[in-house]
Amino acid sequence: MIVRIMGEGQVRLDDSHLTELNKLDDELLAEMESADEAGFRRTLSTLLDSVRRLGAPLPDEALEPSDLILPSPDATLDEVRAMLTDEGLIPG
Repeated sequence: MIVRIMGEGQVRLDDSHLTELNKLDDELLAEMESADEAGFRRTLSTLLDSVRRLGAPLPDEALEPSDLILPSPDATLDEVRAMLTDEGLIPG
């Protein structure tokens, strides 16, 4: 799976990591619903760090279609809300 982090680039990530990332996505959704800005920042950072750690960055010149698009590290609650689907940021 190809994951794009807005403003950073793309990462190739094995589907086997989706369970771990979905747990963080669920946590992020709960923090957004309760307007927990500090928790939201912490969990968004953890989610993006996990994608970077578990994935392999694609070269900047690679133009692969992204299977998943995640917000930039400095995204606001409102910007992330606009990106949400019924399943959160990460399907599954």
